[in-house]
Amino acid sequence: MTPVVLAHVSDLHFGRDADLAQVAAFEELIPPLKPDAIIVAGDLTQRARHGEFQMARTFAGRLSATAPTLVVPGNHDVQWWASPFGLLGSAPKFVKYRRYFGEELSPRLEIPGAVIAGALSSHGVAFGSMTWNLNDMAVKGHLPRGELKRVTGFFESAPPEAVRVVVVHHNVLRGAISARMGLARWQEAQQRLKATGADLVLCGHDHQESSGQIDGTVVVGTASTFTSRTRGRRPAAFNIITVDDESISIQHMRWEQDLQRFKPSDLARFGRARAGRR
Repeated sequence: MTPVVLAHVSDLHFGRDADLAQVAAFEELIPPLKPDAIIVAGDLTQRARHGEFQMARTFAGRLSATAPTLVVPGNHDVQWWASPFGLLGSAPKFVKYRRYFGEELSPRLEIPGAVIAGALSSHGVAFGSMTWNLNDMAVKGHLPRGELKRVTGFFESAPPEAVRVVVVHHNVLRGAISARMGLARWQEAQQRLKATGADLVLCGHDHQESSGQIDGTVVVGTASTFTSRTRGRRPAAFNIITVDDESISIQHMRWEQDLQRFKPSDLARFGRARAGRR
């Protein structure tokens, strides 16, 4: 197969915390890289305000001029206070998000060599996202069984050689510095992600870039943030993913403050455990 190249960014937090120099540098760097698709894994806003969504929508529009762009909402994009615990249904929580990014909260994208499915993990203050730690309220996410059943059906109809990518907001693997999982009931969530037939999961939320695997099979790439609120005051980062017949590579692109640019740093390469699927 011709290699598939994906640009993966998360946690822009347009509003108070967004670093506009990093946003501008990213926008300038992406066209020469010629990605086949661009992934924005949530937290486009800081407080789900109209002005923040407008900035995020303009950003996504500029990206889509370069390549097909898939966006999923993050916990900061959910107006959970409009319907805590779903008392008024789920619709009020996503009114602003849908105004600017459309009705679909779990979008799909098909490109040559890849099928990409968004899965909604950001539900605000919801029973499925609750833990025994009250500090997790409105921060943790969860992956309902029905959400991943829909992804599974999409993947089953895809060409066998296509790489299958799931995009969620919350980090699927434990953060190296935070030591936190982004998802409530994370073990169950990991097994559900494996069961979809996914080759690759792309996420964010933890504000630290990373790469790894679920049980040595499904590759996971986590993007950092374009703000100063990185874990351990690390440089901001985004990911470039390259997929071929044999491997999935995740190249972290880290911010150089002195030069005001992103530069390649750590590179991780994983074998495609599902290559040759029939």
